[in-house]
Amino acid sequence: MIILGGTATNGIDEKVSSLLNLKLVKVEHKVFPDGESYVRIPEQITDKDVVVIQSLYPPQDKHLIELFLIVETLSDMKVDKITVVIPYLAYSRQNRRFKEGEAVSIKTILNLLRKSGATSLAVVEPHHYEELEYFDGDTKVIDPIPYISKVVSQRTEKPLVLAPDKGALNRAKRLAEILSTDYTFIEKERDLNTGEVRIKNLPELKVKGRDVVLIDDIISTGGTMVQAINIVKKHGARKVYVTAVHGLFIGDAYSRLIEAGAEEVIITNTIPQDPSKVTIVDVSEAVARTL
Repeated sequence: MIILGGTATNGIDEKVSSLLNLKLVKVEHKVFPDGESYVRIPEQITDKDVVVIQSLYPPQDKHLIELFLIVETLSDMKVDKITVVIPYLAYSRQNRRFKEGEAVSIKTILNLLRKSGATSLAVVEPHHYEELEYFDGDTKVIDPIPYISKVVSQRTEKPLVLAPDKGALNRAKRLAEILSTDYTFIEKERDLNTGEVRIKNLPELKVKGRDVVLIDDIISTGGTMVQAINIVKKHGARKVYVTAVHGLFIGDAYSRLIEAGAEEVIITNTIPQDPSKVTIVDVSEAVARTL
């Protein structure tokens, strides 16, 4: 087995190859003046088992096209087993048809990945686990929650773990079980036309004088987390820690979290982050353990 580092890895490829003591080959790439991507595998691959590591953080479309080019090139080299590791899987939130005529984006992407030659797929905390069923091959979920819990446990004892919506409840449950504490969620609904989120059902929150840990898979604009911070602060929470797996932080998302009252933002390295702003949890060991 060898590790093939793609065009967007945030250093995870190097760490995984070191942890597993495997050869690392880095893809050569450049962008032509017209914006098209060029990729080249700089040596003939004779190993029949190759792990491609490529994250799909912004610019997502560019990194996605480059992944397809890499995988099909390996297929042309007659590599038998091509395992694709995707730390951040873009388009995962469009996993079903919310309105008539919409594309099921993740279905299209995983179908194309399989047809390019990928035989197996491993993803760090996809938005919905079920969406990996669109990939017609072996799939694995890489779980970063135990690594996030190590940081959280150093900050607080017996916090309330709170999912900012029902979709994140499973993540809250897993984190709470590791921390031996309780958890709950805020039930919300989203207007599919405006994107506006409103609270549908608020649980009884006994958080006065207690720390709260918010957890979700993705922080994008930060709106959902800001709303949750405001709620628990109104109920008397002491410190509020914001945790997530994938941090996109669109626009002023980070500033909004801090201004709302977040004590600390804890995020993994599936997407490049500014270490002066957030506490970064490395998922490389989780990836290595999955391979």
